[in-house]
Amino acid sequence: MIQTAAREIDLAPQYPRPLFLYALFYGGMTCIAGVLGAKQVALGPLAVEAGIFPFLLLVSISSSVAQLYGQKTATQMVRFGFVPLVMAILLTFIVLALPTDAQMWEPAKEAFPIVLGHSWRLMAAGIIAYGISMSLNVLIFSRLAVLVRVPMLARGAVASIISQVIDTLIFITVAFYGVRPIADLIAGQALAKVVLSLVLVPPVIALLVRLAKWMEPNSGRLGG
Repeated sequence: MIQTAAREIDLAPQYPRPLFLYALFYGGMTCIAGVLGAKQVALGPLAVEAGIFPFLLLVSISSSVAQLYGQKTATQMVRFGFVPLVMAILLTFIVLALPTDAQMWEPAKEAFPIVLGHSWRLMAAGIIAYGISMSLNVLIFSRLAVLVRVPMLARGAVASIISQVIDTLIFITVAFYGVRPIADLIAGQALAKVVLSLVLVPPVIALLVRLAKWMEPNSGRLGG
């Protein structure tokens, strides 16, 4: 409680602590995904851009929030995710446009614009793919619970697979169509996302739901 000259302001949260934590986590992942996407990683025979890892966390967080607090809340979080995503892109363009300090470490001076200087097509592709795929993930995850009562972890895997394949189709088509062949690129990225969705998403959802129940056992829907 903060006392001011005019009134007292109650700073006690009016929302569940797990939801607040996951919303912060979600916003951070939307920003870092584009940065990590500059690196290609090799996972055995699979070659993927590293931005897939924060995106799979976004999928897991949004599915967990849908499980805990409902589809409407999760969809709102996805929509609010545009704010840090767009602001990160705008700030990146501004920083790249500002003059570089002459004393900046030379390797970093050369590497910075290469790593962060994505084209407008890549930026647009990321925004479009994010909005459609993440909204689709929440929709599928929630509908599977209502229509056919699929268990939570299976819903998370199925929703992630479908939404991430759609994400790949949209992103690569918007970013690279007419610039380079995209069929093999789509196939490779989609395969990697299917495998990682099966391996990573269900245990992360289980962990996030358990953590929320531990933090506030009687808050929100918490499970169901």
